[in-house]
Amino acid sequence: MRGFIKRLIPSYIMLWVKSVKLRISRVTLAIFSISKKASDLYYLFTSGFSYEHQAVLKGRKAYYQSLKNIGESCVLLRRNTHRLEKGLIMRPRRAVFAESFILETVVALKAATEGGKLDPDEQKWAADVLDEYFNVVEDSKAIAEARKIYRSIRNAKGQKDSIESGACFNGGMYKPYNFEQIKRSNITFDELKELYTQRRSVRWYENRHVPYHLVEKAANIASLAPSACNRQPYRFVFCNTKEKVVEIAKCAGGAAGFADNLPAIIAVVGDLSAYPFDKDRHVIYIDGALAAMQLMLAFETLGISTCSINWPDRELSEKRIRRIIDLKDYERIVMLLSVGYADQKGGVPYSQKKLNTLIVDDISDDS
Repeated sequence: MRGFIKRLIPSYIMLWVKSVKLRISRVTLAIFSISKKASDLYYLFTSGFSYEHQAVLKGRKAYYQSLKNIGESCVLLRRNTHRLEKGLIMRPRRAVFAESFILETVVALKAATEGGKLDPDEQKWAADVLDEYFNVVEDSKAIAEARKIYRSIRNAKGQKDSIESGACFNGGMYKPYNFEQIKRSNITFDELKELYTQRRSVRWYENRHVPYHLVEKAANIASLAPSACNRQPYRFVFCNTKEKVVEIAKCAGGAAGFADNLPAIIAVVGDLSAYPFDKDRHVIYIDGALAAMQLMLAFETLGISTCSINWPDRELSEKRIRRIIDLKDYERIVMLLSVGYADQKGGVPYSQKKLNTLIVDDISDDS
């Protein structure tokens, strides 16, 4: 409908209307940005953040619901297990720590093991860390109560075996270790720079199928990216059905000029049900972007090119993509990634990057 109206109205009138709207917007911004209260009033009459507001509330609601019926992953258990790890590596390590959350941690593990759906690796990680915790911590009233519950979990028929049967990553136990135990890579700075330089935003691709097993392979090492309290509040939604790929890409707007060429696409989706408080609402974008960057570099080593596609936070785009991708009310798109084998004759922007003082500020006292 909007496109039809634009075709009827002369372009010079459209430009005039646009300039008037811009002038009004500038005046409005100058008025309502004066104070926090004025800014609050401004957003009472605009819907710019309405989808985010609802998603945050839906996420908080889903967080508490997830604790009643734990599935393959438990965000509370993940967060608290990581908090225990940080307590275990603290210098000096306190004789008594984690009193405020140890009870809810073992209760969550008990519910998860009894439910029988928890991922074996997640279960083993929690158990190995809790084993270490209870081996070194001194008892207080809360810790003694938690220790009793944990022993009942470990001694329950069948639970001990299931906890210890998880497949170990790199072998050994899923608990804190010394830095010296990390296997060092032989990658030099220059080799890493070569990979970074090689990775470009590719928009033109060969008409070739992207194997799903390579997507999984890249995603599995991308998941090694840092994540706040190891909650990993994201998932990668992959599609290589041509018509659907193009439809998804065009939701972003900025990809309209090359969307028809894309063989596959990934939507990086953030999960707000990982947080009980709205203060953490932006962590999905941080963690999702960290993982997405590692995903793109992983693809590069597999001979697959990518392009990150900016996602505009606007109602029209949200409605369009939700008709294509099955998203929960508390899930938000972080970004889109086109994926495929690069057309060797396809153009690539030079994209000069900022360097040195344009991106680094040294505020050291001796600088």
